[in-house]
Amino acid sequence: MARILVIDDDPMIAELIKKMSQRLGHEAETAGTLCEGLRSAETGDFDLVFLDIQLPDGSGLDSLPKIQSTPSSPEVVIVTAYSDADGAELAIRSGAWDYVEKPFTSSSLSLSLSRALQYREAKKKDRFPVAFVRNGIIGDSAAMKSCFELAVQAAACNLNILITGETGTGKELMARAIHLNSDRSAKNFVVVDCAALPENIVESVLFGHEKGAFTGADRSREGLVKQADGGVLFLDEIGDLPLNLQKAFLRVLQDRKFRAVGGSREISSDFRLIAATNRNLEEMEKEGKFRSDLLFRLRSIVIDLPPLRNRHGDIKDIAFHSLAKLCERHDMPMKSFSPDFFETMTTYDWPGNVRELIHAVERAFVAAQNEPTLFSKHLPPHIRVHMVRHSLRSARADEQQRPVKVGKFKDLRTMAMSRFEREYLSDLLELAGGNILQACQIAGLSRPRLYALLQKNRIRSGEPQNQNKFS
Repeated sequence: MARILVIDDDPMIAELIKKMSQRLGHEAETAGTLCEGLRSAETGDFDLVFLDIQLPDGSGLDSLPKIQSTPSSPEVVIVTAYSDADGAELAIRSGAWDYVEKPFTSSSLSLSLSRALQYREAKKKDRFPVAFVRNGIIGDSAAMKSCFELAVQAAACNLNILITGETGTGKELMARAIHLNSDRSAKNFVVVDCAALPENIVESVLFGHEKGAFTGADRSREGLVKQADGGVLFLDEIGDLPLNLQKAFLRVLQDRKFRAVGGSREISSDFRLIAATNRNLEEMEKEGKFRSDLLFRLRSIVIDLPPLRNRHGDIKDIAFHSLAKLCERHDMPMKSFSPDFFETMTTYDWPGNVRELIHAVERAFVAAQNEPTLFSKHLPPHIRVHMVRHSLRSARADEQQRPVKVGKFKDLRTMAMSRFEREYLSDLLELAGGNILQACQIAGLSRPRLYALLQKNRIRSGEPQNQNKFS
């Protein structure tokens, strides 16, 4: 039996999914807002969450990483009435199990539920007991745990790997960790920055050249592909590899053989390929900027590193790790962080991701000098400005959401009194346990007056009004 949470502001939909889950033998709870759902996910041990996208207090899709990072790390099925291909892609890339569009059939939803729970059970049983050396990669959020699981699988085989993610998410660091944990760790890890390859001698850099192959080639030179023999060839920013070279490299990838510039014999290189990019290769392929056959070869295993804004729970650990290294490097006692330091850090979106966070900690370390504690004032100005702007926007939003109470005083007073009467009478009856005599004594009202107020506010007392005795 699994525990299921339904986060949907439509009571009929939420109740429908809840009853369907219960019919299948599971426990189910509902939440009508994102805030309520996140609170339930934080405190409850759930296996699966059905999550609506458009909720009264925010976007379910934006909160997907928060739900996944809760203690039970539940599987998430997105359920929405708003069909959006981009949203569906984002949900799947963010780790959602499925994306179901309303209106749905009971059978389709129960199938998604069953498969998600089956996957969860299999994942629990097949957790890799292998010790994975992280090589400096910090983070235990649900998104990073998924990446580490893929990395363990990748290290145990020789398939090509494509690592995707925004600039600064640690793609090269992940590639090095996979190499370090593989059976090729004793061999070279050769980095090729495709964005920095010189166009006029790019083939020479990759494949090498023979003496006299071109002007200035006064001796033979081994290329980077050969240097990776037995080890790993890491093509960083492969989306910047020129189209003409993509075709040449495809053959190298297929046969692991190539010819040096000016050479007549084929050279073999038993390299393992890991490629990385911060670009959308699928879109580039549609635009004719990237070869589809090369893309198919690259993505045997795909590891999509999440941006830091989707793993706020890792910010503190990364900051502590970075600060510890700085203190050790400068032979200083370990410094501490003030609470406002992390309050500022977590409101920032980190467009530069982990790399920007590390630089921010370094900047704070220098600004603090000999002070034992880092405060938010030590952070770079643009991050502190963002914090101030965020606070002002939040204050304005709260002000805009505050109901406007302007109108005729008499009407407003009548409405307020009516609301007060209803709330008071309900609380009074609850306190008196429905005992009218006791309620009269508490309120200091006569029985006829209390009955009149109850009738006016349409509140049932639970006792007949003509009774002569009271319990």
